[in-house]
Amino acid sequence: MNALAAVQAASRVVIKVGSSLVTNEGRGLDRAAIEQWAAQIAALRAAGKQVLLVSSGAIAEGMQRLGWTRRPREVHELQAAAAVGQMGLAQAYESCFAALGIRTAQILLTHADLADRARYLNGRSTLYTLLGLGVVPVINENDTVVTDEIKFGDNDTLAALTANLVEAEALVILTDQAGLYSADPRHDSGATLLTEVRAGDPHLELIAGGTASQIARGGMITKVLAAKRAARSGAHTVIASGREKDVLVRLANGERLGTQFLASTEVLTARKQWLADHLQVKGWVRIDEGAVQALTAERKSLLPIGVIEVHGEFARGDVITCVAADRREIARGLANYSSDQARRIARRPSAEIESVLGFVEERELIHRDNLVVL
Repeated sequence: MNALAAVQAASRVVIKVGSSLVTNEGRGLDRAAIEQWAAQIAALRAAGKQVLLVSSGAIAEGMQRLGWTRRPREVHELQAAAAVGQMGLAQAYESCFAALGIRTAQILLTHADLADRARYLNGRSTLYTLLGLGVVPVINENDTVVTDEIKFGDNDTLAALTANLVEAEALVILTDQAGLYSADPRHDSGATLLTEVRAGDPHLELIAGGTASQIARGGMITKVLAAKRAARSGAHTVIASGREKDVLVRLANGERLGTQFLASTEVLTARKQWLADHLQVKGWVRIDEGAVQALTAERKSLLPIGVIEVHGEFARGDVITCVAADRREIARGLANYSSDQARRIARRPSAEIESVLGFVEERELIHRDNLVVL
C-alpha cells in the first residue's frame, strides 16, 4: 500500500497544524482557517474516519495577546504565554467544531505522560474513549508545566507520538510549505518537491532545513524526524501545505499533495515487536488452559478469571509475562492492574472487579491491543 492509499483508507488519522497556520504568522488566531479545518475534519468523520487533531498555536496566541513581537527564550515566559494563549486556542476550536455539531476535548501532554507506562495506558484509554464517543481530541503540548527535561520540543514530535499511541494508520502534518524539497527552496531555485519517499531514509535528514519563522518552533527537520518516528508504529506520513484549498479532503480522496513518507512496517507488526522486544518484564502470571486458548487461538484479551497465580511485583502499565501450567511463555503485555490488585481479582469474573477493588480500570488484566502472543 502506498501513502496515498493509506490516507484514503485509514480509519484513524492524526492531523497536526502548525503555529504559523493557526495564528496567521503570529498575528493572532486565524478563525477563518480554523473553521475551514474543522469543516474538512467533519467531512473526514462523515466518511467514517476517526480524527485526532494536534494543534500548535498556544504560545504564539499568547504572545499576540501579551503584545510580544519576539518569541521569548526564558522557559517561565514561554509557560506564561502558553497559559494565556491556550484559553483562546481551546475556545476557537470548541466553537468552530460546535457549529458543525461536533464535540471536542482538550488534551495537554508532556513527554513524561508517554514515557511512564501507567500514564501511557491512561492517556491511550482516554483517547480511545473519546473517539468512541464521537469526540475530536484537540491535543497540544502542556507548555504551562514543560521543562527542558520533559518537553517534546515541537508538536511534530507530539503528533508522531500520538500516532504511535493510538495506532493511527496515517499522520498528516500541515505546514506553510508545500512539502519536502530536494534542497532548501529559499536558497536553491532548482529545488524540486519530493512527492514520495521512504520514512527513515537518512538522506532526508541531511536535506531538511531549519525553520524560517520566529513563530514556528520546529522546521522541516522535525517533520522528517516525526515521519520517521510515526513509521515505527506503521503509520504513513504526509507533509503538505495547510494553505492548499481543501487539503485534508483531497488527501483523503487519494489526491497527490505534498510529500508522502512511506512506512515499511505494518501497524500491528510494529506494535507487537515493541511489546515483545523492547520492554522489561516486571512479573508473570500463570494462566489456565482456557486462557491459553483464548490468547493463542481466539486472539482475545486476558481476563482475571483465567489467572491462576500472580508472581513478582508490578504496577499498572508494567510488562508482565503469561505462562501456561508447564511454564511455557505464551504471551506478554501491559498490565491494567498492579500485582497486588491482580492477586485479589485472580479467578474472578470481570463483573466482580469493582466489588473487590472498589473501582474498575479495565475489565481485562491485559487488553489484546497491549498483548503479543509469543
